[in-house]
Formats: sequence, structure tokens, C-alpha cells
Amino acid sequence: MENNQPIEFDEQIQRALEKENLDEFRTHFLELHPYEQAIFFMEKEHDDRMKIYSYLSPEEISEMMEHIEIEDIDPYITEMDPRFAAMVFSEMAADDAVDVLNEMEKDKVASFLTMMDKEASDEIKELLHYEEKTAGSIMTTEFISIYKTQTVKDTMLQLKEEGPDAETIYYMYVVDEDKKLVGVLSLRDLIIADDDQLIGGIMSEKIVHVSVAADQEDVAQTMRDYDFLAVPVVDFQQHLLGIITVDDILDVMDEEASDDYSKLAGVDVERPDVNAFASAKKRLPWLIILLFLGLLTASLIGRFEDTLDQVAILAIFIPLIAGMAGNTGTQALAVAVRGLATGEFGTEGKLKLILREAGTGLITGTVCGVLITGVIFVWQGQIYLGILVGISIMATLVVATLAGSLVPLLMYKLNIDPAVASGPFITTINDIISILIYFGMATAFMGLLI
Repeated sequence: MENNQPIEFDEQIQRALEKENLDEFRTHFLELHPYEQAIFFMEKEHDDRMKIYSYLSPEEISEMMEHIEIEDIDPYITEMDPRFAAMVFSEMAADDAVDVLNEMEKDKVASFLTMMDKEASDEIKELLHYEEKTAGSIMTTEFISIYKTQTVKDTMLQLKEEGPDAETIYYMYVVDEDKKLVGVLSLRDLIIADDDQLIGGIMSEKIVHVSVAADQEDVAQTMRDYDFLAVPVVDFQQHLLGIITVDDILDVMDEEASDDYSKLAGVDVERPDVNAFASAKKRLPWLIILLFLGLLTASLIGRFEDTLDQVAILAIFIPLIAGMAGNTGTQALAVAVRGLATGEFGTEGKLKLILREAGTGLITGTVCGVLITGVIFVWQGQIYLGILVGISIMATLVVATLAGSLVPLLMYKLNIDPAVASGPFITTINDIISILIYFGMATAFMGLLI
């Protein structure tokens, strides 16, 4: 976060804090947007933060905490008085409280739930039961549901009464006597309707909803496709359980993007406060796998020792061919993973992707192959060596591009996260392929090279 507030204003609040002037601090601090409050708060030392806790109510702290990254909140909650922290959780939106509690140790969570007021605790416990990264885990139960037998006038009264505590009032969800979702009503349609009209007569029965067990990435895709501000969450019997709002989906999209990026690099997302041992523990599995794949590459080169002995100059082009294979494979991988993540590919789309990448590999391979053939002929004066390296690069780029697109598609088909087909993995696989192609062709046409 960056502090966009004027320095003078920050200094004014800081002076009030240092002088322990409660009224002046509250006057200036509460003029800030909660996001700006969070920036100011996070820049303070422990002693100043302790004063802030004593100057603000649990409700005011909760509004500020909702603008701090989830993974960064734990240290602040831990340093609060436990009962005060429990009151902060009680004031937070239930879905936001659940996000924070999911980052904490189970004994801490149990302790806070015990100290919270019963209503807030029960609501949070209900959401904690859902599996992480599902619709149930990110939904909020603070929404307005109405019956189709209500009048517009009664609904307006209900809206005024429940609106202050609801996550959003732009949509109201219509249920029947069994609490099953039967319709949706926008605030606009409610306002322009006559007071004595029944909700059933003005609601829309075309409802897009998501299952409580749906993956959060699929929910984000649905909301993006339909440009929704909120989407209802239902169980298998269509009972309305909660809603997911666009602010929660923005957090999901940011989380998924970070997760995919880290997997493309062959690592897990790591927090800044993670120590070196924990960081190494997460990275080692990938590195060990890649180490053994690298040994396989080395053993392949060893098998062509006789070829290298006869034409030693072949060795200087190994990094060139392997590097080109890795680069083009990673490019194709990025295109495929992005398309799968955004849902752009249907069955026909995947086939088009494969054909397009094959064509792209052929064109780029041909251009690079012709170019390197000419360069080697001018540089080394050996036309056959130039042709060998050129054809090897052309074949390598075609195969590497196809591998970069096919591997994530295959993993997606096997219900494995395509991002696991990371850059280092594709690069190493393509190294092996490129070595086989290069030395295989060199061995076959050895007579022309000697």
C-alpha cells in the first residue's frame, strides 16, 4: 500500500497520537477513508498501534482491518487484547472474519469464537465449515431476502430496516416459504414499482446462481461473464445460503493470479515474513525434480559423446538450441494457461489453439532456422553445419511450441491445475527434446559434417 495522504495531514494525526489527545486524534483520523486509515496504521510502531486500539471502537477497528491484506492481519490481531480482538471479529463482515480466521492456528480460532457474541460466532462457524476456496468459504450471509408474496411497500420498509447491515442492497433475492431461491429483484425495479404491487409480479425469474461447493475461480468467471455486482449461493436443493459480492471476487482474482504466477515459476506463494528454511522447504521439491531431469539431459549428451568427439564444434550450439526451445515453450505455455484460466477455450477453442501453436512454431522455426543457417555459414564457413543447426532449430521450435500448449491442456483434462506445468518444468522437458533432435540429426548426417 502507498500512502496518498498529504504529509501535513499525517503529521497532524501523529502529533495528536504522541500528545495522547484522544479527541483531536479521533476527529482527524476518522475523516480518513478506512483504506487510508489502514495505511497510516500499518506504518506505526507497536506502541502507537496500542494507543490506536484504545482510541477506537471495535467497529471502527474492524472497518479499518477490512482494508488490510488478509495474510498481514494476524500479527495485529495477536497483539490486541484477546477480548477486544474478539469484539473486532464480531463487528467484521462474516466472510471477511472467516478469511482472517482461516489464516490462523486452530487453537486461536477456537479461543476467539468462544469470546465472541453468540450471533456473530454462530454465523462465522457456519462459514468456517465450508472448504477453502469454494463459494461457501467466500460468501456472506449478510444479504436481504424477501418473499414473492410481499408488497413493494412492505419490502421498502424491510430494506430500510435491514439495509444498514447488509453487504449490498442493489439486489434483493426472492425466496419461497421453504427458503428456496425463486427470483431476484433490483433496487431500481423496486423503487419505480407501485407500492401495492406484489414482489412476485415484478421480480425476474431468470436467476444465475452458483453452488456452495463451486470453486472460487469458477465463481469469479461467472461474475465476470455476467458483469454482476453480486451472485447468490445455493445448496443442491436451491436453498439460498448467501451471496458473493464483487469486492470479494476482486480479492479472489488477485489471489488466483498470484497463485498461477507462482506456479509458473515453480514455487508456492510466499509471505514476506516466511523464514529461509520454510521458503527452501517449499522450493526444494520442484528443484529436486528439475535436478534429476537435468541429469537426464546430461546423460543424453553423454550418449552422443562419439558425435561430439568427431565434430566438437557441435557443442557450442547446444545452449542456443536448448534456450530457443525453452523460450518458445514458455511462450506457448503462458498462452495456454491464460486461456484455460479465463475460460476462453471450448472444445473447438482447444483444437484451434493446438493448430495455431503448431503453425506459429513452424513459421517462427523456419524464420529462425533460415537466419541461423546464414549466420553460421558466414561465421564458420560450413554450409552443412549451418543447415543442420537451422533444421534442428526449426524442428525444435515446432515441437517445443506444441509441448508448451499440449502439456497444460493435458493436465487440465486430468483435473490438475494447468499452472503446475510451470516454466522451469516446460523448459527442462524442451531441453531434453531439443538435445535429442539436434544430436540425432547430427549423428545421422555425420558424413556431411566431417
